[in-house]
Amino acid sequence: MGNHRRRRGRLKILVLRLLWVLLGSSVAISLALWATNVLSPLMLASLGGTALFLFVMTTAPAAQPRAVFGAHLISALIGIIAYKLFGDAFWVYVLAVVVTIAVLLIVRCVHPPAGANPLIMIHGHADFIHLGISVLSGVTIIFVVAYIWSRLGVGSIKYPVSWTQASPPSLEWSLWDK
Repeated sequence: MGNHRRRRGRLKILVLRLLWVLLGSSVAISLALWATNVLSPLMLASLGGTALFLFVMTTAPAAQPRAVFGAHLISALIGIIAYKLFGDAFWVYVLAVVVTIAVLLIVRCVHPPAGANPLIMIHGHADFIHLGISVLSGVTIIFVVAYIWSRLGVGSIKYPVSWTQASPPSLEWSLWDK
């Protein structure tokens, strides 16, 4: 009987936590789409992944502000520059993503959803103004909502856990041994 009550109690907490995360992320994405007034949701597609990181994987290095803001801005900028210099040929998409991966690893600012930004910027024929209009404003809105949302909830972990944490935390990434 005691195990059954404990399981029901854990299930209730899990459901409440899930509902809290879903509500918070829906508020964040809704505000980002509304505030940026972007006609194509494709321009903000990578922000869906960002919401997942900030609301669900709150303590991950890739969810911290350095990685979130840095990766989104760097990757979008790389996509815009690649488009401006070389157009939208297939090889430009590939080059932009590869350069993005290299730069994000070098500066230790990896946020996986931002890896889509070069593709989005090239496909959307984005201009430099999109860095502010869609990328920075969208990321900022999701960040602010996650920041406030984590303080409204009952959990002990508040977002962000570290403002400057590098992502990845060390230079030893991928399949290579030390």
